[in-house]
Amino acid sequence: MKSAVGGAAALASGGGALAGVAAASEGQRVRRHDGRHDGRDTSDESLLWYAAPAADWEREALPIGNGALGAMVFGTLASERLQFNEKTLWTGGPGSREGYDHGDWREPRPDAIDAVREELDEKGSLTPDAAAAGLGQPRRGYGAHQTFGDLHLDMPDAPDAPDATYRRALDLRKGLATVTYTHQEVRHEREFFASFPDGVLVGRLGADRPASVTCTLRHTSPRTDFTAKADGDRIVIRGELADNALKFEAQLRVLHQGGTRTANTDGSITVSGADHVWFALAAGTDYADTYPDYRGDDPHTLVTRTVDEAVARGHGALRARHLRDHGDLFGRVALDIGQSAPADVPTDQLLKGYGGGASAADRALEALFFQYGRYLLIASSRAGSLPANLQGVWNNSTTPPWSADYHTNINLQMNYWLAEAANLAETTAPYDRFVEALRAPGRRTAKEMFGSRGWVVHNETNPYGFTGVHDWSTSFWFPEAAAWLTAQLYEHYRFGGSTEYLRSTAYPAMKEAAEFWLDNLRTDPRDGSLVVTPSYSPEHGDFTAGDSMAQQIVHDLLTNTLEAARVLGDSATFRAEVEKTLGKLDPGLRVGSWGQLQEWKADLDDKSDDHRHVSHLYALHPGRQIKPGSKWADAAKVSLTARGDGGTGWSKAWKVNFWARLRDGDHAHKMLGEQLKSSTLPNLWDTHPPFQIDGNFGATSGIVEMLLQSQFDVIEVLPALPASWPEGSVRGLRARGGARLDIAWSGGRATRIVLTASRTRELTVRSSLLKGGEKTFKARAGQRYVFD
Repeated sequence: MKSAVGGAAALASGGGALAGVAAASEGQRVRRHDGRHDGRDTSDESLLWYAAPAADWEREALPIGNGALGAMVFGTLASERLQFNEKTLWTGGPGSREGYDHGDWREPRPDAIDAVREELDEKGSLTPDAAAAGLGQPRRGYGAHQTFGDLHLDMPDAPDAPDATYRRALDLRKGLATVTYTHQEVRHEREFFASFPDGVLVGRLGADRPASVTCTLRHTSPRTDFTAKADGDRIVIRGELADNALKFEAQLRVLHQGGTRTANTDGSITVSGADHVWFALAAGTDYADTYPDYRGDDPHTLVTRTVDEAVARGHGALRARHLRDHGDLFGRVALDIGQSAPADVPTDQLLKGYGGGASAADRALEALFFQYGRYLLIASSRAGSLPANLQGVWNNSTTPPWSADYHTNINLQMNYWLAEAANLAETTAPYDRFVEALRAPGRRTAKEMFGSRGWVVHNETNPYGFTGVHDWSTSFWFPEAAAWLTAQLYEHYRFGGSTEYLRSTAYPAMKEAAEFWLDNLRTDPRDGSLVVTPSYSPEHGDFTAGDSMAQQIVHDLLTNTLEAARVLGDSATFRAEVEKTLGKLDPGLRVGSWGQLQEWKADLDDKSDDHRHVSHLYALHPGRQIKPGSKWADAAKVSLTARGDGGTGWSKAWKVNFWARLRDGDHAHKMLGEQLKSSTLPNLWDTHPPFQIDGNFGATSGIVEMLLQSQFDVIEVLPALPASWPEGSVRGLRARGGARLDIAWSGGRATRIVLTASRTRELTVRSSLLKGGEKTFKARAGQRYVFD
């Protein structure tokens, strides 16, 4: 992957139409259906709007993006501000002034891990500080994502303050940010979008009276490592980062109808007296995701070609191509939960007045929040660039929180929980490529740190293959991360069913991650089971052997890998090794003294512990070890209740998913309400604080889990529908096994289910709508079936 200026590649799976009609049985009708779902769509779920310009980047500005490029639109009058990013603009890595070692130990420590294991066997636990002293090291050359800077559109004729006609909006359905206002009887409109097909940010300034647009376009940055030059209609911004000499470039071309254009010596362009002005901006770096150098071609040629081809297409064609591309993704899913937003209430006031879901306006906010998560994933994760990071693709700092990196002890994984079920499978292509790029440095870390096969990555990583450790004692050690990362790859296969994808992409990473654990599990002297040691439950407590989350993740990995090996017919020897190991593995499930699901193998849980991480419920979600109604589910509920309904934004989002998996829709909805009331900013970004995008993605995932689940290979319709959504419909959700569903319900019960199969196979649907509560039938690829 070279620097990202956009791309058109996408993952796809599915089958063609086959003849066949499902048979009716015992009075329950199951029939092929060729019509469209009759649930209504509503604009309440797709528009954010505000009555004033944004004054704060984090809280108020509105995001647009095409995966590689992102921008925040402020809507300020006299000087519109577009803070923009290119996702590969990162300090650190090879060439960094600090030096770079991928987090691998800089000096051999042949006995370090064994010494910690022996101490844990003897003492039972070890403080994080003691563990970090033996296993960690200061981080060097890690780097951070960088803002590219700001594009300012200075408009000397604009009013000082907005009047009653001012409106700033983000149309999620179209992927358009707009600003409209009236000044001196002239209506002005600005429109901005980020095009994936053409790899550019596009803006247009217009008015309903000729010769009314005058503006100067200029670039600023908090760094001084660049030059900006204007020539004709083009501004070229070029430089290299002082830390690692990464080359970067952006080019902006400014077009206009009517009026005059001047290229200024300060690198800006002024257009005066135009009917309208539009621009296209492309940006890139010489980053490449190739170990060990992480450098590709100088970005100049590609950036130049990208912006010139965009301009040659013209604004109308760029806009049409963007609307078609974005709409094809976003429009796949529609949610109607009886929402209705008052036409005169802007989004920030809708959020401020949110009452927990009691009104149609509350439900409008909930539906909007659901679709906002889908929008943000489309905008921050498209093929040809890096995956969505802690802030998606949006960052206004040279020192962002947590480097705006990839935390792999939940956050990166959480970013993609919604992708498959919410019908955005194509957005996982950057994630797949990122995992693949981690394998080479991860093999080296596995060999040098653990002396084992396979690959490993710890608590967080960057675009330069940081797979080792640092020394922040409560968040440096998490070798289970690689195993967890592969779970999304297997989910992509379970939803789409492509054995070619499984063979070429998912299984190689899964098998190597499994080999790492086949070499690193140790026999626990307490009971003879195989355990992860040392292990640490994020991000609190002591180091122990066999903590629950570690065991559950490894169990999930080995279970997935064994299933995949059987599908692909991998060697019987390897399958037998995995099966034997699974038989000896401590599953990480045990009920403690007060009925809780234990977080550690020893009964150490404290009833008063309300830590935001509830990591030991991994087996409930996103894993699939815990089934509803089991003693493990009962114990998980005890643990979750004890932890309480507090936490940071992403933590509340995870709890939405937990409660949905426990089939408690009302509590899942309560957690959604808690997130909206106290962990959501006026622009609907999730806040930790500060802003972290995983909470947005996690909430959307949780809403899907309330409406549809399929983790146990049974399609369960409305498994956790809250009482506050008694009437509604959803169109376009996906289930594992190759099915897309449209669901309508009334009085809290399903009234109509339309299932479209993408594979020919046996499917089981479970719903109160069905006679006996369940129906198993042979579905054929391309066919639609109605249950009503």
